[in-house]
Amino acid sequence: MINLTNLLCGMEQSDEALNPAADRRPVVVWNLTRRCNSKCTYCDSSPDAREFPGELNWVESRNVIDNLAAFGVPALLLSGGEPLMHPLFFYIAGYARERGLRLMLSTNGTLITEEVAKKLQAIGFAHVAISLDGIGETHDRSRGGEGAFKKAVAAFRNCTAAGQKVGLRVILAKNTVADLDRILDFIDEEDIPRVSFYHPVPGGRGSNLSPLSPGEVRAALDKIMDRAEAWHRAGKPREVITMDQPADGPYLLMRLEKRDPVLARKAHELLLWNGGGNNGSGVGIANLDPQGNVHPDRFWQTHTLGNVRNRNFNTIWQDTSNPILRDLRKSPRPVKGRCANCRFLNICGGGFRSRAWHNSGDLWAEDSGCYLSDAEIAPAQ
Repeated sequence: MINLTNLLCGMEQSDEALNPAADRRPVVVWNLTRRCNSKCTYCDSSPDAREFPGELNWVESRNVIDNLAAFGVPALLLSGGEPLMHPLFFYIAGYARERGLRLMLSTNGTLITEEVAKKLQAIGFAHVAISLDGIGETHDRSRGGEGAFKKAVAAFRNCTAAGQKVGLRVILAKNTVADLDRILDFIDEEDIPRVSFYHPVPGGRGSNLSPLSPGEVRAALDKIMDRAEAWHRAGKPREVITMDQPADGPYLLMRLEKRDPVLARKAHELLLWNGGGNNGSGVGIANLDPQGNVHPDRFWQTHTLGNVRNRNFNTIWQDTSNPILRDLRKSPRPVKGRCANCRFLNICGGGFRSRAWHNSGDLWAEDSGCYLSDAEIAPAQ
């Protein structure tokens, strides 16, 4: 995770600004359920409300929360499916807060009524992230249902009215990039304090997303960074964050080097501290699926590290004999291809390993999602 606003504008780092994790516990993404009320074209969750066998029960969920709290994870992100469809959602969330866990929510927003927004705020969610795939009909088509956009807008407004911090999560795909100006205007109109832009990662129906060309990625990021700087100048320092592509750090750095060398040096120090992909999957991020399986991140459902029904999460996570974790925690990383000789390797960490693996079957292959040119990444002569 890279906070573009903080790095571009020299603001003080928030507690979520970067995500250094070499010396701390992982943020845990807990997919509570496969149940969902949307039919998104790129998601593997099931678009129905039926009960799926094998999901963690109340006693098992409490045990997970107790262990995560004792282990000292910095945050717990409840996701799905649609997490609000889980029949025990508010019990799980409430218990997690009672145990002192910092709680976040990733949701499609369609179930956040005024009453639900008040409940989320009362429990003490640090942040609620609502997915957006475009404006109006664009969002509805992606979500597989008419009226999804209106419900998402209502969710933003209900959270704001309840005093619940709320933000957007946007995947940088063809449909959202085509609607990017309207999305940025929507953020302005609704005065949304935070937006996270996710680079797509193949896997499951996520492979259906048509990848952007390097030029399209750069144009989108330029537009996003331009707007972030404009908001800052206007006294609206919204948090603008990118996810799942550490190459955004070097790209931002090159932008700053042309405009403000002093700020560029500060940004370089912070990006070096952050470590990019070095502190990502299997290090600073973990995933727990509905059946209790632990994965290096939410995209690697084929890579299971263990199950919390058999061993506590902290035992699984600290098992240095596990070959997957051992490989992901290698330093230096034996990356190949363009990543191996990239001058930004120390701040990018070789990109996003999940993407490299999904596209090649090789954990250490170059990240095919890197949009930097050969000339830009070439070592200085």
